[in-house]
Amino acid sequence: MKSTGIVRDVDNLGRIVLPIELRRTLGINVKDSVEIYTDNDTIILRKYQQSCIFCGANESLSEYRGKMICSRCAGEINIINK
Repeated sequence: MKSTGIVRDVDNLGRIVLPIELRRTLGINVKDSVEIYTDNDTIILRKYQQSCIFCGANESLSEYRGKMICSRCAGEINIINK
């Protein structure tokens, strides 16, 4: 993990501000979603990207019953159901 040297305080509502330099570097724009992970005592933030619930692909996605599925997996499921 790489240290940025940036330190931010948590406000009374539990918020922190991500500096513009980090947001630009990571391609995070206003209204983008960010995923939050933990690893022991570490908090990890990652720009959220929807992905296929079966294979994890993030291209050619369609929504099916509230879940995202890629065209390849949808085709495989269609073959199985024939």
